[in-house]
Amino acid sequence: MKKIACLITNDFEDSEYLEPARAFSEAGHQVITIEKESGKTVKGKQGKATAKIDKGIDEVNPQDFDALFLPGGFSPDQLRADDRFVKFSKAFMDENKPVLAICHGPQLLITAKTLEGRTATGFKSIQVDLENAGVNFKDEQVVVCGNQLVTSRNPNDIPAFNRESINLLK
Repeated sequence: MKKIACLITNDFEDSEYLEPARAFSEAGHQVITIEKESGKTVKGKQGKATAKIDKGIDEVNPQDFDALFLPGGFSPDQLRADDRFVKFSKAFMDENKPVLAICHGPQLLITAKTLEGRTATGFKSIQVDLENAGVNFKDEQVVVCGNQLVTSRNPNDIPAFNRESINLLK
Protein backbone atom coordinates (compact mmCIF):
# COMPACT_ATOMS: atom_id res chain seq x y z
CA MET A 1 0.00 0.00 0.00
CA LYS A 2 1.30 3.42 -1.00
CA LYS A 3 0.46 6.68 0.72
CA ILE A 4 -0.37 9.20 -2.02
CA ALA A 5 -0.38 12.97 -1.46
CA CYS A 6 -3.02 14.78 -3.54
CA LEU A 7 -2.61 18.54 -3.91
CA ILE A 8 -6.07 19.97 -4.57
CA THR A 9 -8.14 23.13 -4.16
CA ASN A 10 -11.40 24.57 -5.49
CA ASP A 11 -12.20 24.24 -9.19
CA PHE A 12 -10.40 20.93 -9.67
CA GLU A 13 -11.67 18.87 -12.61
CA ASP A 14 -14.26 16.62 -10.94
CA SER A 15 -13.62 13.36 -12.78
CA GLU A 16 -9.83 13.83 -12.80
CA TYR A 17 -9.85 13.70 -9.02
CA LEU A 18 -12.73 11.31 -8.29
CA GLU A 19 -11.96 8.51 -10.75
CA PRO A 20 -8.21 8.18 -10.08
CA ALA A 21 -8.70 8.56 -6.30
CA ARG A 22 -11.28 5.77 -6.41
CA ALA A 23 -9.02 3.57 -8.56
CA PHE A 24 -6.03 4.17 -6.25
CA SER A 25 -8.14 3.29 -3.19
CA GLU A 26 -9.52 0.17 -4.84
CA ALA A 27 -5.92 -0.88 -5.60
CA GLY A 28 -5.18 -0.65 -1.86
CA HIS A 29 -3.51 2.77 -1.75
CA GLN A 30 -4.36 5.67 0.56
CA VAL A 31 -5.01 9.12 -0.94
CA ILE A 32 -4.48 12.07 1.41
CA THR A 33 -5.90 15.41 0.20
CA ILE A 34 -3.78 18.49 0.93
CA GLU A 35 -4.74 22.16 0.64
CA LYS A 36 -3.98 25.33 2.59
CA GLU A 37 -5.90 24.14 5.66
CA SER A 38 -7.29 20.83 6.84
CA GLY A 39 -10.95 20.11 7.52
CA LYS A 40 -12.43 22.27 4.81
CA THR A 41 -14.25 21.03 1.72
CA VAL A 42 -13.23 22.06 -1.80
CA LYS A 43 -15.51 21.92 -4.83
CA GLY A 44 -14.96 20.70 -8.36
CA LYS A 45 -15.44 23.10 -11.26
CA GLN A 46 -18.26 21.00 -12.73
CA GLY A 47 -20.16 21.21 -9.43
CA LYS A 48 -20.49 17.42 -9.21
CA ALA A 49 -17.70 16.65 -6.75
CA THR A 50 -16.32 17.78 -3.45
CA ALA A 51 -13.21 16.75 -1.60
CA LYS A 52 -12.72 16.95 2.16
CA ILE A 53 -9.21 18.18 2.93
CA ASP A 54 -7.28 15.80 5.16
CA LYS A 55 -4.20 17.94 5.82
CA GLY A 56 -3.01 21.51 5.52
CA ILE A 57 0.20 22.07 3.56
CA ASP A 58 2.01 23.18 6.73
CA GLU A 59 1.13 19.87 8.43
CA VAL A 60 2.77 17.60 5.85
CA ASN A 61 6.23 16.58 4.73
CA PRO A 62 6.97 14.99 1.32
CA GLN A 63 9.05 12.37 3.18
CA ASP A 64 5.80 10.97 4.64
CA PHE A 65 4.40 10.03 1.22
CA ASP A 66 5.24 7.47 -1.46
CA ALA A 67 3.70 9.31 -4.44
CA LEU A 68 2.13 12.59 -5.57
CA PHE A 69 -1.20 12.91 -7.44
CA LEU A 70 -2.02 16.17 -9.26
CA PRO A 71 -5.55 16.32 -10.70
CA GLY A 72 -6.33 18.98 -13.30
CA GLY A 73 -8.83 21.79 -13.64
CA PHE A 74 -8.01 25.26 -12.31
CA SER A 75 -6.68 23.81 -9.04
CA PRO A 76 -3.01 23.38 -10.12
CA ASP A 77 -2.81 26.94 -11.46
CA GLN A 78 -4.11 28.32 -8.16
CA LEU A 79 -1.81 26.15 -6.06
CA ARG A 80 1.33 27.02 -8.01
CA ALA A 81 0.96 30.63 -6.88
CA ASP A 82 1.85 29.39 -3.37
CA ASP A 83 5.52 28.46 -2.99
CA ARG A 84 4.72 25.82 -0.35
CA PHE A 85 2.88 23.68 -2.92
CA VAL A 86 5.60 24.20 -5.53
CA LYS A 87 8.31 23.16 -3.05
CA PHE A 88 6.25 20.12 -1.99
CA SER A 89 5.84 19.03 -5.65
CA LYS A 90 9.52 19.62 -6.41
CA ALA A 91 10.56 17.30 -3.58
CA PHE A 92 8.82 14.32 -5.23
CA MET A 93 10.51 14.97 -8.56
CA ASP A 94 13.91 15.53 -6.94
CA GLU A 95 13.60 12.28 -4.97
CA ASN A 96 12.37 10.26 -7.99
CA LYS A 97 9.11 9.36 -6.26
CA PRO A 98 6.09 8.61 -8.49
CA VAL A 99 4.24 11.71 -9.71
CA LEU A 100 0.84 11.23 -11.36
CA ALA A 101 -0.39 14.39 -13.14
CA ILE A 102 -3.39 14.75 -15.44
CA CYS A 103 -4.57 17.62 -17.64
CA HIS A 104 -3.39 20.89 -15.99
CA GLY A 105 -1.68 18.98 -13.14
CA PRO A 106 1.80 19.44 -14.68
CA GLN A 107 1.51 23.21 -14.09
CA LEU A 108 2.85 22.68 -10.56
CA LEU A 109 5.82 20.77 -12.01
CA ILE A 110 6.45 23.51 -14.59
CA THR A 111 6.60 26.12 -11.82
CA ALA A 112 8.86 23.83 -9.79
CA LYS A 113 11.22 23.69 -12.81
CA THR A 114 11.44 19.90 -12.67
CA LEU A 115 10.45 18.84 -16.19
CA GLU A 116 13.44 19.70 -18.34
CA GLY A 117 14.51 16.70 -20.44
CA ARG A 118 11.47 14.63 -19.50
CA THR A 119 8.80 13.22 -21.78
CA ALA A 120 5.23 14.15 -20.83
CA THR A 121 1.81 15.27 -21.98
CA GLY A 122 -0.89 17.56 -20.65
CA PHE A 123 -3.93 19.56 -21.68
CA LYS A 124 -3.57 21.25 -25.09
CA SER A 125 -3.55 24.75 -23.58
CA ILE A 126 -0.38 24.01 -21.57
CA GLN A 127 1.51 22.28 -24.42
CA VAL A 128 3.63 25.37 -25.16
CA ASP A 129 4.27 25.86 -21.43
CA LEU A 130 5.47 22.26 -21.18
CA GLU A 131 7.70 22.65 -24.24
CA ASN A 132 9.11 25.92 -22.85
CA ALA A 133 9.88 24.02 -19.63
CA GLY A 134 12.05 21.62 -21.67
CA VAL A 135 9.56 18.76 -22.02
CA ASN A 136 9.59 16.37 -24.95
CA PHE A 137 5.82 16.75 -25.48
CA LYS A 138 3.76 13.81 -26.76
CA ASP A 139 0.10 14.21 -27.74
CA GLU A 140 -0.86 10.79 -26.39
CA GLN A 141 -3.45 9.38 -23.97
CA VAL A 142 -0.84 8.59 -21.36
CA VAL A 143 2.91 9.13 -21.22
CA VAL A 144 5.13 7.33 -18.74
CA CYS A 145 8.58 8.84 -18.28
CA GLY A 146 11.00 6.47 -16.61
CA ASN A 147 9.83 4.91 -13.37
CA GLN A 148 8.53 8.19 -12.04
CA LEU A 149 6.20 10.37 -14.07
CA VAL A 150 2.75 9.51 -15.48
CA THR A 151 0.90 12.24 -17.39
CA SER A 152 -2.36 12.40 -19.36
CA ARG A 153 -4.20 15.08 -21.34
CA ASN A 154 -7.85 15.22 -20.28
CA PRO A 155 -10.81 13.33 -18.72
CA ASN A 156 -11.08 11.02 -21.76
CA ASP A 157 -7.63 9.66 -20.85
CA ILE A 158 -8.56 8.66 -17.28
CA PRO A 159 -8.74 4.88 -17.90
CA ALA A 160 -5.22 4.86 -19.41
CA PHE A 161 -3.97 7.27 -16.71
CA ASN A 162 -5.34 5.05 -13.94
CA ARG A 163 -3.92 1.89 -15.49
CA GLU A 164 -0.39 3.26 -15.90
CA SER A 165 -0.44 5.03 -12.53
CA ILE A 166 -1.43 1.84 -10.73
CA ASN A 167 1.23 -0.12 -12.66
CA LEU A 168 3.86 2.41 -11.55
CA LEU A 169 2.73 2.19 -7.92
CA LYS A 170 3.22 -1.60 -7.80
